[in-house]
Amino acid sequence: MQRPLATLAAALLIAGASWAAPAAAANIELGRAKAEQACAACHGKDGNTPVDPSYPKLAGQYRDFLERALLDYRSEARKNAIMVAQAKQLSRADISNLAAYYASLPGSLSVRR
Repeated sequence: MQRPLATLAAALLIAGASWAAPAAAANIELGRAKAEQACAACHGKDGNTPVDPSYPKLAGQYRDFLERALLDYRSEARKNAIMVAQAKQLSRADISNLAAYYASLPGSLSVRR
């Protein structure tokens, strides 16, 4: 006889693994292509040289942070007219791929102690 707590733990483990799987399936090369098409004009081709100092540097940022920011722009939970319009054009896969691509790049931001 299986214990209820063990069954619950197994179910949570399976659910957690299936939830995490799409994030692991991101395609950096597709992210690069989408970045060149949709992001480079403002954030720079390398993600480190935005055309305006008020635009963020994306290279080297955490993948989960970038995904959350784009999802929030797409749902309008985060407000910025330019980014809302851009994010609404992105699929969930585009967002995952873009986040993986920018997270894979070396960032120019650092903390010196």
